[in-house]
Amino acid sequence: MDNWKIYDDLIDCIPDDLIVTDCAAGIYWTSVESSEGGFGIAKTIPVQSVPFSFQGDIKGASLKQIAKLSKSWNFVEAAFGAAAISAFHNFSARAVDCGDKHPRKADKNQTAFDVYHDEIKGCKVAVVGHFPNLEQKFGSICDLTILERDPQIGDLPDPACEYILSEQNYVFITGCTLVNKTFPRLLELSRNAKTVIVGPSTILSPIMFDHGVHGLSGFIVRDARSCGTAVCGGTVRNLFDAGEMVSFIRSVQRMGIK
Repeated sequence: MDNWKIYDDLIDCIPDDLIVTDCAAGIYWTSVESSEGGFGIAKTIPVQSVPFSFQGDIKGASLKQIAKLSKSWNFVEAAFGAAAISAFHNFSARAVDCGDKHPRKADKNQTAFDVYHDEIKGCKVAVVGHFPNLEQKFGSICDLTILERDPQIGDLPDPACEYILSEQNYVFITGCTLVNKTFPRLLELSRNAKTVIVGPSTILSPIMFDHGVHGLSGFIVRDARSCGTAVCGGTVRNLFDAGEMVSFIRSVQRMGIK
């Protein structure tokens, strides 16, 4: 298995002439804005145990060049790379065609856990990442397991993924796993389940479906200025006010690919 293939596939289709026009690293989120008006965000992960590989200015650099930093083992740098990938694929005019709208998605504020609420009743469900109010939404309707790198009471530490993901009906994976490089392995372990990538750093691209993903529940930025202010200010709620949550599933044409 080539663990870098999904990264390379997402990067290769970014045009060479797009430029990073702005960028920021906040306490929670990292953002990149492109010359075509795309605005991407990724989770800030403060791990810098190896040096930065990119020594120039990110602002003014090629978007594709910065997107390649998603493969860096310096996770602060990798967040800029993932945000650059998002700036291209989550550009509103492009993202809305990445798949079929989930039939239960009715409101712009609905999260994946609202959209899939009825669908997962009675199922074995694992969620990679401890999202807010998760136990209240899912705890009483399914056999829920939460995997978390920094576990709270009741969570399993994330190495448990090697043991339990193959037994699940649904697996919800936080989009920030693209930054910490666990994403390819989590997809492989979840191949028997319906896998849904969730959160504002989810890459909204049909390429994700080609790699076995069932659903994408992510974020499209509608107001770049407000979103940039929220990133720099570390205000999580204001971030969501700057766009809308969307949920897509594989289109009928791609259903045979997994």
